[in-house]
Amino acid sequence: MASLLKSEGYSTAMIGKWHLGWDFQFKGGAKPEPIPKSLVYDSAVLPIDYSQSVQNGPDANGFDYYFGICGSLDMNPYVYVENGVITATPDRITENSSKKGFWRRGLTAADFEHIDVMPKFVEKSVDYIKAQARAEEPFFLYLSLPGPHTPILPTKPFEGSTGTNLYGDFVAQCDYHVGEVVAALEQAGILENTIVVFTSDNGCSSRADFEELLAVGHNPSYIYRGRKADIYEAGHRVPYIVQWPDRIAPGRKSDEVICLSDALATVADILGVKLPDNAGEDSVSHLAVLTGSAYSSPLREATVHHSYYGTFAIRKGQWKLIFDPSSGGWSDPQFNDTEALKKLPSVQLYDLTEDPGETTNLDAVHPEVVQELTALMEQYVLMGRSTSGAPQANSGETLIRRMPLAE
Repeated sequence: MASLLKSEGYSTAMIGKWHLGWDFQFKGGAKPEPIPKSLVYDSAVLPIDYSQSVQNGPDANGFDYYFGICGSLDMNPYVYVENGVITATPDRITENSSKKGFWRRGLTAADFEHIDVMPKFVEKSVDYIKAQARAEEPFFLYLSLPGPHTPILPTKPFEGSTGTNLYGDFVAQCDYHVGEVVAALEQAGILENTIVVFTSDNGCSSRADFEELLAVGHNPSYIYRGRKADIYEAGHRVPYIVQWPDRIAPGRKSDEVICLSDALATVADILGVKLPDNAGEDSVSHLAVLTGSAYSSPLREATVHHSYYGTFAIRKGQWKLIFDPSSGGWSDPQFNDTEALKKLPSVQLYDLTEDPGETTNLDAVHPEVVQELTALMEQYVLMGRSTSGAPQANSGETLIRRMPLAE
């Protein structure tokens, strides 16, 4: 998306967590191959050369400017990287083993305090917005907040502010920071013709402590089954809030099924640009949904889901077919509970219109639906896409049904 907007004259910036891979340089120029699994999450024992630039970051993906961290705030090394430059050398090892404040053991830079990271990202974002407004240049800002992901670290003004628990307080802090960004746009006089999208990548983590939240009357998963990492609805249904004063009437809602992969085609539609066949193979524009224009529903023929442990699912209309007996994530039935899974059907079929909580598996009642959706999924794999266009190569072998993991 950044590359597309850059080609259309937009200044592009990424601020926040970048979890799409980038390459640290290693002392002596040699990266340990392979990195032992025991060391992957312990930067203290990896020979990273912090004086060297970081390669293949956001700048290699269309961003003119970036300031961020590698992965999530619980993944080390804990350093800021600005346009490939590590801003300060690590001077200590930190870790936090608490349930909510958890982060992995790792080297931590002299200018890095975990609790200050989210406010710093917002401050950088506000500065960027002001600079772009002064330059009167169109811009694309991708702000990837480290919250409310772990570690759950609300700052003092928000601790105890919601009457729920630390997670609720942290969510409130995220909300406040989004408000700061919107306020910066308003103060710069560019809010009316700026599109603001607020969304998330998955459902709520178990580290939020569902039991504590349920005790005060709040269920982060609402009526849906599962949590973050799961193939179930609560693992995938996320907020999607868009503000565009020029084109979107306040308070509009839609129950049209869209996917975050649709962002690329939607941006291309806004720009009036046609994507090539090998870009956005699973992206469908939902511009008409946003603006309230007439369109043919459903926009998407079907939507493919994928869980933390590799479980696939496909949904079409009212039906959702899961190609596995497990949750695919951290909820029961867990992917590695071999004995429990032996007693369950090999697939799960749910009618999301009648049963949004995915409580009743209808695979035996509607084998024809299982057959239809399986064939459609196989077609998507064969074509290398779920939209119309020339067939595309997949990046690797795709197993619709997850193979049993080795003991």
